Amino acid sequence: MRALVVDHASPGHLTLAEDVPEPRPAAHETLVRVEAVSLNSGEVHAATRPETPDGTVLGWDAAGVVVRAAADGSGPAEGERVVTVGYTGWAELRAVPAALLGTAPQDADPGALGTVPVAGLSALHVLRRMGPVLGRRVMVTGASGGVGRYAVQLAARAGAHVVAVSRDPERADALRALGAHEVHPEPADVRQPVWAVLDNVGGPHLVDAFAALEAGGTLVSVGRSSRADAVLSPDVLLGDGGRHDRSIRTFFLFGDPGTDFSADLTWLAHEVAAGRLDPGISWRGPWTRHAEAVEALLGRRLHGKAVLDVG
Repeated sequence: MRALVVDHASPGHLTLAEDVPEPRPAAHETLVRVEAVSLNSGEVHAATRPETPDGTVLGWDAAGVVVRAAADGSGPAEGERVVTVGYTGWAELRAVPAALLGTAPQDADPGALGTVPVAGLSALHVLRRMGPVLGRRVMVTGASGGVGRYAVQLAARAGAHVVAVSRDPERADALRALGAHEVHPEPADVRQPVWAVLDNVGGPHLVDAFAALEAGGTLVSVGRSSRADAVLSPDVLLGDGGRHDRSIRTFFLFGDPGTDFSADLTWLAHEVAAGRLDPGISWRGPWTRHAEAVEALLGRRLHGKAVLDVG
């Protein structure tokens, strides 16, 4: 089968290989023919690292159609449209256990579905960690990115007062259309305290966002797109003046190996298919043009998701 594999001699450190071995599904795995994938910065950066061997197949997000149901009866039936999360998504076929795939309407756009897994699941699970957000101020940094856009929409639907942070002033109207009540270029520009923060940026953004927390508030560190160090001075950690009991929490979507994502993937896929969640596709093309998508992502020229159509 064909797959995008790591090739450090090629543009974007990826090449489209023609002779990659097909997966051999275990009894509990469904075989999916992939129609579209989306790119995440973590896997793209992984492809550029010298320690990632040539020939490695990466990719978490993929959407497609079941071509062989799991032998043990778990998972969807042959012919169903699905969205999947895993570690070998940039290939024509992938074998997926039932816990890592969700079903979608038959007429859904596979490209839109392909944006759901890492970005949608991360936003959903982080917001759940925050607890009830109804009527509370919730900050989302990196709000124009894949996780950020989903977080803005989901937080607004949960009843939060959404404070979006994006350095691009041209994104303000789009973020308000997604449900943001305020849009600021920097966390330091936010004048009223917030109950919780979903931070996609790290570095100085994390420091300033933490300073904006009210007593008892929580910052969840999801991404580090700035690639900068977060240096907290002793004063930032003081608990006086209504700053007590604040916390910083780390997040890793696959931190609990036994997590069943199927229900959440199915719900998110149906919300996207129905138009109630905007997938935020900002670049789309055939996977033969993968180098363009990778260049745009690494150059931070994307506001949203990059989608590759497979085939």
